[in-house]
Amino acid sequence: MGPLIGMKVVEIVGLGPGPFTAMLLADLGADVIRVDRADRVGKQAPKLQEALDAPSFDLLGRGRPNIGVNLKHPSGVASVLRLIEQADALIEGFRPGVMERLGLGPAPCLARNPRLVYGRMTGWGQTGPLKDRAGHDIDYIALSGALHAIGRSGEAPVPPLNLVGDFGGGAMLLALGIMCAIYEAARSGKGQVVDAAMVDGSALLMTMFHGFRAAGLERARGTNLLDTGAHFYETYETRDQQYMAVGAIEPQFYAQLLAGLGLSPEDLPRQMERARWPEMKQRFAAIFREKTRGEWEQVFADSDACVAPVLSATEAMAHPHLQARQTFVEIAGIPQPAPAPRFDRTPTATPRAPSQPGADTDSALAAWGFSSEEIARLRAVSAIA
Repeated sequence: MGPLIGMKVVEIVGLGPGPFTAMLLADLGADVIRVDRADRVGKQAPKLQEALDAPSFDLLGRGRPNIGVNLKHPSGVASVLRLIEQADALIEGFRPGVMERLGLGPAPCLARNPRLVYGRMTGWGQTGPLKDRAGHDIDYIALSGALHAIGRSGEAPVPPLNLVGDFGGGAMLLALGIMCAIYEAARSGKGQVVDAAMVDGSALLMTMFHGFRAAGLERARGTNLLDTGAHFYETYETRDQQYMAVGAIEPQFYAQLLAGLGLSPEDLPRQMERARWPEMKQRFAAIFREKTRGEWEQVFADSDACVAPVLSATEAMAHPHLQARQTFVEIAGIPQPAPAPRFDRTPTATPRAPSQPGADTDSALAAWGFSSEEIARLRAVSAIA
């Protein structure tokens, strides 16, 4: 089920953003096959060793079968090329040159399948002086300018988990790039390489703020409209040491916020009087500490003041709105986010649980056209596991 039914994707298993891209496509109905390393078959990551009999907790691996292939064996490489012949897209996330050394670079893959979209996910990109350098999300968003903008006044920048580089600027833009290239290939009959770099993607996510800076609206970190500088776009501690999030930017919403807090606009500075923002934050903070989070939820329950409780991941799963929308699902006993976005005519199904490395080698290869005799021969020469 899902809008991508009929689309076939080969994923060469890597870390973080590549698997997230593959998960997104599989969630939406694509037939994705995970090509894992043969030497990982039967092994668990250290954090999973206490749950050997349980489904993998690597939720990014959900929704698709996992096959173990020896990519150092010629027959293993030949088997992957055979899968690629049938695929609309390939996803890989190694440093530049690794896939080429394996014999699975763009040239041999596109020679076997001229319509193939070859999706490459890296931090620094396929070109440039840093292309061979190691790095992680925090490094990519540091260099792109995104990390510098996130944090409070007078404090160090705050890494926003790995949401901006790995997932927002990386995986989601790779998914978009793959779908754009598949759309183009349907007209031209020609595939191409999609070079998705987290440093590029995180820079792109900052587009609006470059506009603010050019207009002279961006000042030091933590003093601006959306970075906790404004008293009406901030989090406030409540009496029970919980937090409420306030985002009342527009005047009509700000008016409702003030009403909920028991404040009169006539007794306050103008909303956009930046010099008074620190003073107003202190005033708001004192008021929010007078009630518990639950009490504030009741105050703003029927209001457009743009105020919401700051929920933990566990609390979010129990919120009535998210339950009504079925934002979370339980798969093999593990609660997790449901596929998104929603489609009214081609709805998505609940994804299958993640598979351990190599758990589906025989069945997945058979589904992609390998005979039982061929599978037996590949196993006999240790090309698959």
